[in-house]
Amino acid sequence: MSKTLLVLRHAEAGHSFSDDDFSRTLTEHGQAQARKMGRWLRQSPCIPEVTLVSSAMRTRQTSIWIAHELGDQAPTAQLDDRMYLGSATQLCSVINETPETANTLLVIAHMPGVQELSMRLTSAESDEEAALDMAAQWPPGGLARFKVRKPWAKLDGRDAALTEFVTAEPGR
Repeated sequence: MSKTLLVLRHAEAGHSFSDDDFSRTLTEHGQAQARKMGRWLRQSPCIPEVTLVSSAMRTRQTSIWIAHELGDQAPTAQLDDRMYLGSATQLCSVINETPETANTLLVIAHMPGVQELSMRLTSAESDEEAALDMAAQWPPGGLARFKVRKPWAKLDGRDAALTEFVTAEPGR
């Protein structure tokens, strides 16, 4: 049985007035993006069973708005400090710790880690158009959906089929 990995870049955040990147919050547009992605998830066949979230404010807020749209179906977000500006390797390590009972995993993190991780995981069986879109630009609220046919603990590189890349922006 295949699993689903959802890799989401947090929604649009404002600038920090105190040079504290960790505490940046979502803009009004970012809140709308997060709600839109939550509605997309609710209408998709891939409601997350586990949500892993960077502990930064903007990723936590993105998770809250998504959970609001998912309602009773939303899992409790698991915050992880290692995901804050985490590299592809760090993000993959966090994913590797996911219980095998979870069939759908949502990861909410930051650029460039989300893009680097997704490029690293993309296998030859991936949707070519989705891979090109994902590689070209990953806007806030962008989400990559992967089909994974191996245990979370063994996910490493070129071993997940990218099936879709969607964004919260119109026309994408």
